[in-house]
Amino acid sequence: MDPAHRSADCVLLAEAHHALSEGIRRLLATTFGTVVMVADEVSLLESARRLQSDLVVIDLRLPQGDSIGFVRSFRMRFQTTKMIIISDYDIPAVVKATLDAGANGYVMKRALASDLLDAVDAVLTGNAYVSPEIRMYADKAAGEAARSGP
Repeated sequence: MDPAHRSADCVLLAEAHHALSEGIRRLLATTFGTVVMVADEVSLLESARRLQSDLVVIDLRLPQGDSIGFVRSFRMRFQTTKMIIISDYDIPAVVKATLDAGANGYVMKRALASDLLDAVDAVLTGNAYVSPEIRMYADKAAGEAARSGP
C-alpha cells in the first residue's frame, strides 16, 4: 500500500479465529501503526463507536445470524467507515449482496496474503475491491450462461 494514500493509522480487525486473526494482524501491522482486534459483534460495535477508525476488516462469519443484515446495519451506524469483508464464500451472489449492503471490499480468506493490502489501498482511496479470483469466477459463470442462451 502506498503510504501517501493511507488515510488511517488505526484499523479495526473483527475475526473470531485467533490463529487467523493473528496472521491478519501481522499483515496489517506492516501498514498501520495500530491494529485493534475484536472477536465478536458486541466488541466490534463498541470498538467502532469508541475508536471511530477509518477502516474495519470484518469476517463475514463473525455475526451470529444474518451476516448481510449485519453489514447493512453496520453501514447505517458507521456511514463513513470503510469496510472490507473477509470470507471463504466465493459465491458471486454472496459477494454482490455484501457489497450492496455497504461493504467497500471483499477479500477471499485463501487470498489474504496477496489481496488484503491491495484491498486496503483501494478502499481507502475511494474504490471498491473484490478479490480477482471471484471476479474471474463470476466472469466465467456469466460467459457460460451467455453461451447456453435462452
